[in-house]
Amino acid sequence: MYRRILVAIDHSSISRQAFEQALALAKLTEANLMLLHVLSYEEEGSPRLPVLTGFDAYPGMIRTQALELYQQQWQNYEGQGLAMLRSRAQEAADVGVRVEFTQSPGSPGRAICALARTWGADLILVGRRGRSGLSELFLGSVSNYVLHHAPCAVLVTQGAIAPSPQERSPEHVEVLS
Repeated sequence: MYRRILVAIDHSSISRQAFEQALALAKLTEANLMLLHVLSYEEEGSPRLPVLTGFDAYPGMIRTQALELYQQQWQNYEGQGLAMLRSRAQEAADVGVRVEFTQSPGSPGRAICALARTWGADLILVGRRGRSGLSELFLGSVSNYVLHHAPCAVLVTQGAIAPSPQERSPEHVEVLS
């Protein structure tokens, strides 16, 4: 069975589901559990780089302030990620699961696959937000990337799938009285 389970987590509800599945599986199989949080601009809640224009009255000072604010926001973001990792690691330890965690910056899909290789994972758990169509094309899909590039088995936890336009606005509604 599985000996080394890697679960990628962030602050989303689907990530929580993936963590709970990984925890249950690790406990059942007595596997080691690795928690990974990737610091990425793609994650909801991550700080955005400031937009600087060339028309600022005091460009040097404004740019410096904007960059300092961004650095402060990034440090807070890193701290929140580490706090989440520590909390989830404690949950795992409390039920007797051997657990490690790490946080790294980068592209989530690539970071997950790279850690799976170096750590020797034999299972990766990731959440899937349910993007499809254009939103998946433009925003990408971490789970899709991992499925195609992982060095081991992958288990994807499905989030709620966004309804298509046809499902959101039916053309014909029949009312019975």
